[in-house]
Amino acid sequence: MIRIAFMVLAAWAGMSLPVWAQNTSSSNPSVSLILNGAYGHSKLDPTTHRITGFALPAEALDELRPQRGFNLGESELGISAQIDPRFKGRMTLAVTTEGTVEIEEALVQSTGLSNGHRVKFGRYLSAMGYLNAQHAHAWDFADLPLVHQAFMGGQYKQDGLQWRWLAPTDQLLELGVELGKGAAYPGSDGNRNGAGAHTLFVNWGGDWGRSQSWLFGASVLNTQATAMETSQLDVDEVDVTNAFTGRTRIWSLSGVWKWSPNGNATQRHFKLQGEYFRRQSDGDLTYDVGSQSQGEQTDRFSQAASGWYAQGVYQFAPGWRVGIRNDQLRLDDTQWGSLASALQVADHFKPERHSLMLDHSPSEFSRFRLQLSQDRLQPGLSNQVLLLQYTLSLGAHAAHSY
Repeated sequence: MIRIAFMVLAAWAGMSLPVWAQNTSSSNPSVSLILNGAYGHSKLDPTTHRITGFALPAEALDELRPQRGFNLGESELGISAQIDPRFKGRMTLAVTTEGTVEIEEALVQSTGLSNGHRVKFGRYLSAMGYLNAQHAHAWDFADLPLVHQAFMGGQYKQDGLQWRWLAPTDQLLELGVELGKGAAYPGSDGNRNGAGAHTLFVNWGGDWGRSQSWLFGASVLNTQATAMETSQLDVDEVDVTNAFTGRTRIWSLSGVWKWSPNGNATQRHFKLQGEYFRRQSDGDLTYDVGSQSQGEQTDRFSQAASGWYAQGVYQFAPGWRVGIRNDQLRLDDTQWGSLASALQVADHFKPERHSLMLDHSPSEFSRFRLQLSQDRLQPGLSNQVLLLQYTLSLGAHAAHSY
């Protein structure tokens, strides 16, 4: 009705309509659907799949484990529209393989602020690192690197507020802050007032001539947990549930370099991408929560760990790409206190994974991928995983980030 009123008034006065009044989709939200599925083959039993030395919540373990046979992957339903001249909104619903529906994103983003400022609030994918903020259908590989899975339990989502500022410089320079509830791993919902997680990030990028571009980023996440339960194998190879109360800080450095002849990426292009993370956790750990045999044991706990991945993806012909990725984790130091006899693992062990992929996109709306991975996540065990994946996009969809 408001748009119709503007149209009538504009026609009567001989004026042009504002952009938001001309946009006929503002009252008719854009709808998109991402269909994702795969066939998987795993040498080892996926139910025993875990990363030695890294405790994870049960849902993060399920995400880490490969799926055997034919399965429907996580699909996404997205709805977006302009709200008014200053804000637009978007919701993304994720339909899991178990048939449940989760809210992946539900956010409002500013469009009318000046001087390079942008604000986002609601639930969103955090800008922690480079890859985390990208939707799964935009990834170059079928799964997240090990460091994301071990340090943040998968993609890190935030319920809160994000502010970004784009500096008025020739090269891209962006600063940002996030204040959030911090309920997602490695934090937990502590029933607290205020922010339970804080993120600071900076991005710096530019072009080298007509054929190359680059982007560097740095970020830090501070979060806290209260009785956060995780699953872990003890020294007797028994799966126990532990609870952590304390603080976790994660640092991240990222770099991306892209090449395409004269900036035309439709024929050939190459992307080199990598990220390094370091995590420090300090607090109290309760071993074997709910134990009836010997009662719960609690002591001081601290752990320093690091991880990285590096990948390269080359499009050698229109619609055809090949890629390679290596990723690794390392336990730098763990202080178990009196719980060492029950939980101590070798700090020198370095979980790692190597992946190869080949994908074909008949159009911008469809992609079919073959991925081969070999991992060594537990001492003495090596697993090979083959994955055939399809990703199909229906409806309107926003452009992907750099």
